[in-house]
Amino acid sequence: MALSNERRIGRHAIMLLLSDDSEQELATLKQSNWNGCTGKVGSMEAHKVVAAIETAAKKNGIIQPNIYRETHALYHAIIEALHGVTRGQVQLGSVHRTVGLSFAVLRGNPYENELEGDWIAVSLYGTIGAPVKGSEHEAIGLGINHI
Repeated sequence: MALSNERRIGRHAIMLLLSDDSEQELATLKQSNWNGCTGKVGSMEAHKVVAAIETAAKKNGIIQPNIYRETHALYHAIIEALHGVTRGQVQLGSVHRTVGLSFAVLRGNPYENELEGDWIAVSLYGTIGAPVKGSEHEAIGLGINHI
């Protein structure tokens, strides 16, 4: 069950997120049977961040909307990534915080053995802070879950 160095899903999700050319990065990942998407979301409400990422993943065919375990795996990866951005307290508006985030969702098999199946990674990068322009700082988060 060796984790292949070339197939580290978290690293690839972060590289996709921070890439200056995400379309080229996605094309390269697709050659390895990986599927991904990128997007942006800003909100004072965590559920809106979750909904934006989930919608993008469904719209881009990363997960099948009618398969519960796929939506469930994505949800847990999103929440784990939000924990990184919010420093462990997934609260935004209720504590006067807002986020402006770019996100990447990546699905693939990070193992040498194909029988290990697919995993999903969500990476987030952007700003978090008081809902006043200039009162924010950078943050990054990563969540990985098996499907």
